[in-house]
Formats: sequence, C-alpha cells, structure tokens
Amino acid sequence: MKSNYKRLGDFITPVKVRNSELKATELLGININKYFMPSVANIVGTDLSKYKVVQQNQFACNRMHVGRDYRIPVALSQSAEPFMVSPAYDVFEIENPTQLIPEYLMMWFSRAEFDRNAWFYTDADVRGGLAWQAFEDMQLPIPHIDKQREIVKEYNTIQNRIALNQQLIQKLEETAQAIYREWFVEGIDNNSEKIKLNELVQTQYGYTETASAEIIGPKFLRITDIAQNQINWSNVPYCKISDSDFEKYRLRSGDIVVARTGATAGYGKRLHKNFPDCVFASFLVRLIPKEIKWNLYLGLTVDTQIYRDFILSNAEGSAQPQANATLLTSFEIDKPDESKILEFNRIVEPIFDLIENYQLENQKLTELKELLLSKLATVE
Repeated sequence: MKSNYKRLGDFITPVKVRNSELKATELLGININKYFMPSVANIVGTDLSKYKVVQQNQFACNRMHVGRDYRIPVALSQSAEPFMVSPAYDVFEIENPTQLIPEYLMMWFSRAEFDRNAWFYTDADVRGGLAWQAFEDMQLPIPHIDKQREIVKEYNTIQNRIALNQQLIQKLEETAQAIYREWFVEGIDNNSEKIKLNELVQTQYGYTETASAEIIGPKFLRITDIAQNQINWSNVPYCKISDSDFEKYRLRSGDIVVARTGATAGYGKRLHKNFPDCVFASFLVRLIPKEIKWNLYLGLTVDTQIYRDFILSNAEGSAQPQANATLLTSFEIDKPDESKILEFNRIVEPIFDLIENYQLENQKLTELKELLLSKLATVE
C-alpha cells in the first residue's frame, strides 16, 4: 500500500442525531448513483422523531445491500437545510476538514473501484451487508489539502459544465415541444382528418437477452434507459447478439422505442442521428416511420403526457400495466398536411441537432470525469 493511503475510519466519525424535535421535515433516500433523492417510503403514522438528521457536508450511506447491488449507496449533503434519512442509514462526517475535504472523499466514493472493493468486504449475509468496521478499514489516498482542493476544483469545473449543458438541453426540448403544441395541438380544427399512428409506422418487438456491464456486443437499450429525460448512453449496458440478429434489431436514426409494460408503459424516445450501435430489449416496441419525414412529428407526439395517459388508461393489468404494439399505435392524431410537416421539420430539426451536440459533449465530459476519478488511486 502506498504511503499516502490512509484508513478511512481515522478521518470520519459517526453522527447519530435524531429528529427528536421534528425540525427536519423532508425525508430523502440515496440513489444507487450516489445522490440524495425524495424517499418513496410511506411514512403515514410513522414516528419521524426516530429518523436521523443530515446536515450540510455530512454523509449518509446504506450498507445493507452492497453484496446484492455491487454498489454502496453513499451521498454527501450540500444542502444548507437539514433533512431526514432512514434510521437504518449511517450518517457520518469528516473529523477534521483541514485534513480531508468532503468533496474529495465523495469523489473517492464515486469510483467504480471503491464499489468493487466494498463488495469484496461484504459479509455472508444473504443481503450482502457491509459491516461498519469493514467500511472504516477501507483505505484511500489522502494527498496534501492543497492538492485535494486542486483536484476538487477540476472535477467541479467538469460537473458544472455538464449541469449547464443539461439545462440548455432541457430548454431546447421545451422549445421543440412548444412549437409542436402550437402547430399540431392548439387551434387545430376539430373537423380535420383523423388517423391512427399505425397508418404511419411499422412495429417490432425487442430482443430477449441478458444485459451485461462488460463490452460483449452492442448497447442494449431497456425501459429504464428511456424512462429518463434523456438517454444516458454511458449507463446503457451491452448484450451478446449474433450478426444476423444485430441487423434485425439494430436501432436506426428516426426510430422510436416505447415501453410496453409496467408503470412506464407508453414512455418513448426517438433516436436522432448520432448514437452508439445498439439493439432494444424485449419490453420495448420499436415504431419505424414508414417515411422518414414523419419521425420528428411522431417522436414529439409519443413524448407527450397525453399519449402516455392514453396508453396507461387502456393497458391491461392494474398492478403491472401491459401494452402491446396494437395499443401503442392506436393513438389517434390529426393527419397533418405534408407541406406543413416539411416546414415543421425545417424549423425543429436544427433544435434536435443542437440537443444532440450538447449530449455528445456531456458524454465526452463524463468520460473525462471518470478518467479523473480513476487517477485518484495514483495521486501523491
């Protein structure tokens, strides 16, 4: 072990402050991707005074399922307002911030190698829990405080640029939707000709295979990947597939994939121009525009709450909604004039080109961020 590697437990201390005065009102959980998020727990009738309180620059972690999930959910609070977490979580803080910066420690926790190391130390419990002592015994490099500040500054510069790009992407998507509504929803003549999506698209069910984190084939797009604001290609896994099946299930520019099962049935995403080689999983249905000129219009149609509500309200099964290709393409729309569609494409396509450019930039920035994290192991 290098000389600058230190035992984690020598720099952190547990914090066991309960919400006894009920001053903290917000309950948060920890996402598997290591950030705090609103809890989905039902707390009606729960004694919230027993919940733990997290203050700014304190950490919380869930050690219960590391062996099962191959990751340890841990997050750093940067909120000025205190909040609650589950009593089962560990809350801790850095004893001396002049020796170890909270943001630097969070960077170390964000490394894939840290998760693998944590998994190695999990116990034999069926849930794969990680003992607190084992957590404290883990080692990390702790350079001089000035070096830590330099590393954190570089990391935050990348993070801030990614966040700015995400804001720009959101604004551009809102602009495209606003144009779509103005042209095809608001002020439309109720006497205009109605058609169903199935007159404009062909359908195909997805490929059945097991997803893998290893690069064993093309990207394998799943429901969880499209039920977000944007597809994060760096998080999309891979799958094995033959050459013939790859050609059969390969996604192409202008394709639209829609979830057909679960609470996200009806969620869809249109593939623009630049994305990795990928196929789509069996719980997705591909809508292939019969003519490419329809793809922008149809993609924006599917990406509306009205479409999602239609699918969920007509899907079979209450606990686990199920929608087939027939239902997914039975949504009724106004048939727009072809010249109107071409003019719409002329206006909207550059917006999606710009969105894709920001997404590609974020992909490169994310790779740079991961490279920076990987180099922490060799920092002096």
